[in-house]
Amino acid sequence: MKKSPVYVADSKIHGKGLFAARHIKSGELIGKVSGNWTTDDGMYVLWLDEKRGFQVECDLRYINHDDTPNACYYDSLEVFAIRDIRPHEEITHNYSN
Repeated sequence: MKKSPVYVADSKIHGKGLFAARHIKSGELIGKVSGNWTTDDGMYVLWLDEKRGFQVECDLRYINHDDTPNACYYDSLEVFAIRDIRPHEEITHNYSN
């Protein structure tokens, strides 16, 4: 079994956060979001457009916002590193983009 590249811990940004368990290279797949499609807003809902929301039910729901993120969600519901991420660095995404 392959060890997860991430773990959940307390965040200085907000509540819980997702952190790198090891060095993650730029362009590397961090994970694929699992959960269910929804039209209702709520905690851990990732909005892909004004009508399509996805209720995230895996550890990727703990990715917090940062204006200078190190990861990005794609419409495929995959999360990739957009720069190298150091071990124990919090994984972030810019929710405005």
